[in-house]
Amino acid sequence: MNPNEKMSAEEKENPDEIMNRINWDEIGITDDFMFGKVMQNPKLCKKLLETILGIEIEKIEYPEKQTAIDLAKEAKGIRLDVYVAGNDVVYNIEMQARNTHELPKRARYYSGLIDMNLIDKGVNYKKLNQSFVIFICTFDLFGESRHRYTFENLCREDKELPLGDGAAKIFLNAKGTMDDVSPELKAFLDYVAGQKSDDGFVNEVDNEVKRVRENKEWRRDYMTLLMRDQEKFEQGLEQGLEQGLEQGLEQGKREMVIQLIRDGVLTVREGADRLQMIEADIEKYL
Repeated sequence: MNPNEKMSAEEKENPDEIMNRINWDEIGITDDFMFGKVMQNPKLCKKLLETILGIEIEKIEYPEKQTAIDLAKEAKGIRLDVYVAGNDVVYNIEMQARNTHELPKRARYYSGLIDMNLIDKGVNYKKLNQSFVIFICTFDLFGESRHRYTFENLCREDKELPLGDGAAKIFLNAKGTMDDVSPELKAFLDYVAGQKSDDGFVNEVDNEVKRVRENKEWRRDYMTLLMRDQEKFEQGLEQGLEQGLEQGLEQGKREMVIQLIRDGVLTVREGADRLQMIEADIEKYL
């Protein structure tokens, strides 16, 4: 297809056609759409947070079922997998199945936007909630074989002196090998890594995954999102190829992804994923 040619409505795939290439019944907890739906179950979400943090949570509340934080027209908004509040604490939990090599910076950005969102709703900065940004990763981001990496701001000159800003960032590693977390958390992370378990909580989560798969409306939503992502990718690829012809293919691809991120069409995570896909798809457009 010529990059300047647009697909007609008849040529565009619909969700059912996409389903022919994707087995919905095989999508598991590591898919962010599935994870978000499973965590809409407040009992499971609360239990997972308690398991990760080792604390009891009185209750959790969902500000919105699907939270989008957009602070300004010029700012890059974020859509969170799970965004809940409880005990005057804000929790953001993300499932991350691919190492995009920017998670620490993204965690910083998420934490800042969550704070700005609270202030935008009238909260004085002196009363900002404690916040946890949590990434559940299928890979070891830091290469230390830990199941859990927790980061809080400390004084470099005195490691026992915390800043006390109430912001924490946690990266969980499903591939960890150390004996550094509770048996319950290890069982859940093993499940994320694809291992079977007889743990009670893991079985509850797995049953919820099966229940989500049986929901025809969510199945359709998932396919529609995939179709929308594909359309955005097609549009961006056309622009990138046009730039590639003038500036060189590699530069054109890079500029295309950067521009889509700046325009808010793709998140940083999606942009990184799409860049890896271009190599496989590029030839059919030339």
